[in-house]
Amino acid sequence: MRTLQAELDRLFHAMGAELIAPDGRVRAMVLELARPADWDALSSVWRGVQTDLALPAPAIAVSGVDAYQLWFSLAESVPVAAAQIFLDSLRLRYLGSVAPARIRMMPAADASVAGTIHHASMVPALQQTSGRWSAFVAPDLAAIFCDEPWLDLPPGADAQAGVLSRLECIKPAAFQAILEQIKAATTTATSLTKPAAEAAAPGKHLDPRQFLQDVLNGEGIALHLRIEAAKALLR
Repeated sequence: MRTLQAELDRLFHAMGAELIAPDGRVRAMVLELARPADWDALSSVWRGVQTDLALPAPAIAVSGVDAYQLWFSLAESVPVAAAQIFLDSLRLRYLGSVAPARIRMMPAADASVAGTIHHASMVPALQQTSGRWSAFVAPDLAAIFCDEPWLDLPPGADAQAGVLSRLECIKPAAFQAILEQIKAATTTATSLTKPAAEAAAPGKHLDPRQFLQDVLNGEGIALHLRIEAAKALLR
């Protein structure tokens, strides 16, 4: 069996560097749901990326404080902006009914310091705020941590390596295809506003937010367009 560090390097690190490489690119993308940790909600993302997007299963982690996390692994590093677009699309698609304040997506820009990017803390690790441990967990055990998303004792390195050894990285072509789908959906959603405005009765003001709301609520409208409408409404 490969060591835990070898598995972490294989899945998440950029040539042995930290989660954010010196060139500003990343191989790890983390989606976190907290306050409370809710595996029922986050499992929809875990299942959806596999069944809907044909991507490898992400790693599942408990934060050691108050959250579940999904760790997505890329075979090749990407710019932070691409990682953020990917994670935001998952949030809108699968967690649209969840309060945004409960969700963290990393890497993320620090709004207080221009040009600063934060990433997740590496797992497993002792959390100073709680005195408990974060850890990667197997899918069939994830649900048991809903009330206590942590370990009281440090997880065994061999057991953690075993959990990670069964995971695969997202291949570059698959990741790029998803970004292209997101881009196409955004372009289409934006272009819809022009013909809608032209079709409005002369002299009638078309409320852009109402139009987006109508797109979002339209059951006959393609799901990806409804997602983009939701994204626009959140801006």
